[in-house]
Amino acid sequence: MAHRKMFDDDDPVLGRVRTLALAYPEAVEKVAHGRPTYRTAKVFAYYGGGVRPPDGGPHERHDHSLLLRAADDEELRALREDPRTFHPAYLGPFGWYGIDLDAGTDWAEIGELLEESYRATAHARLVRELDARG
Repeated sequence: MAHRKMFDDDDPVLGRVRTLALAYPEAVEKVAHGRPTYRTAKVFAYYGGGVRPPDGGPHERHDHSLLLRAADDEELRALREDPRTFHPAYLGPFGWYGIDLDAGTDWAEIGELLEESYRATAHARLVRELDARG
């Protein structure tokens, strides 16, 4: 069963994310579970996510957010202290975090976080290619 589309192609925030994410070696966009994902062999970013409340209630949606893979546990702990971040449903227990995107988003910082996630998931050959770009 196909998931319903949960994004708007004309969303300017998504446009910024696409520009950043697709700049990495061999990065592609693929819609999965109704949301854009950015990947090489493995996913390094999801656009949009949600939080499952502890009481089992309905998911809290974060449509203008990125789900990213932390480089390591220390980074993950630090990021989870940031009020812009959240523990995403399903992926949170596996080293992923969500960060909300809004009008005040520091896109240079988002680029750095995307790169860390890319490096944490991409094949070593692609990381070397990224490093060679300088």
